[in-house]
Amino acid sequence: MAAFVGAIKVNSVSSSGVFHIGDAYYIQPVSSAKTYAGGGSFNTGNGIRVQLGQSDTIVFDQDYIDK
Repeated sequence: MAAFVGAIKVNSVSSSGVFHIGDAYYIQPVSSAKTYAGGGSFNTGNGIRVQLGQSDTIVFDQDYIDK
């Protein structure tokens, strides 16, 4: 089925982003990432206090090799 598209303005497309106009059966970005971090790692703001007695990040990766 044809699509009629009006004016489009693209400010930016990241390196792993997908920009598509029109008909598509399947679209998939081609990147992935894993992030491991301990308690209190991603806190942002002013005056944050984090008190951790013990913090462990235990990771079990079933495939062993990341593609």
